[in-house]
Amino acid sequence: MSRKKKTVARKRSSSRKTAGHSGFRRFIRSTLASALVAFGAASCAIDPQLREWAGLDQVLARIEWPLPSADVSPPAVPVNGYVQTSFAQCTQFFPGKPPVVPAAYTMRELCFSDFAILHSGQTKTPVFVAQRLNRRMVQAAQSIKRTDKFYAEARLPASERAELSDYRGSGYSRGHMAPAGDMSSEQGMAQSFSLANMVPQNQIQNGGPWNQIEGDTRKYVLRAAADVYVFTGPVYAAGPATIGDGRVAVPSHVFKLVYDAATRRSWVHWQANDAGAKVGPPISYAEFVRRTGMHLLPSSQ
Repeated sequence: MSRKKKTVARKRSSSRKTAGHSGFRRFIRSTLASALVAFGAASCAIDPQLREWAGLDQVLARIEWPLPSADVSPPAVPVNGYVQTSFAQCTQFFPGKPPVVPAAYTMRELCFSDFAILHSGQTKTPVFVAQRLNRRMVQAAQSIKRTDKFYAEARLPASERAELSDYRGSGYSRGHMAPAGDMSSEQGMAQSFSLANMVPQNQIQNGGPWNQIEGDTRKYVLRAAADVYVFTGPVYAAGPATIGDGRVAVPSHVFKLVYDAATRRSWVHWQANDAGAKVGPPISYAEFVRRTGMHLLPSSQ
């Protein structure tokens, strides 16, 4: 074969390889796009929050591709049995340095638009939920329509999260820790139905005295001169009962700590998670720390 014919042959071969590589890349892009769209469609059936999402760009934007997202992180390394949380992506929900809590495995920090959660992969419930409220927010919340679309928190590993099936037929309410009634935006309302924000709560206690405490807290915020910080969470007895195949732990008590940044006053509602619970006098912050070991307010408070 002449030198000229060899050169032409090499160019044709190179062209075929380039075309092949280009086609392969198009195939990969097409496959990836199809998979993501399929993921979005399947997610709509699983997660009610996704039903209004449409299109690949929106799916990518909402799941913050690539995963994991920046607003999910484990706390720092334990020191002397305690962990200093950071919540670097959502410090606005805390009245100073974020909380110090007893160390435990599989704790993760989750940031939402209207609240923050320290989540336990052992109990598959919050350790605490933090909120910053003021008069404007509570007034805005009054016009937000409740959604009631519960969903499993996909940002958590499957082995660490509660599923809708865990609560189904359990006899317990999916009890909000950050109440839906506090949410001052539609996004916050939708996010409040994440199961990461729930504990198995006695239905009578949840709908009665606990609902009264939530309402009384909002009334106080409406009267407050500045921001009010609220921490809510469960407390567990040794060897707690569980619900569902995921063994979501059932708390013995639930608490709500209220801190007024203007007056620097704080108090803690402490309630048994049972049908006989009554609204009683709150306990002091010092007593709360003694009972739980959690330091949710700055040390100077």
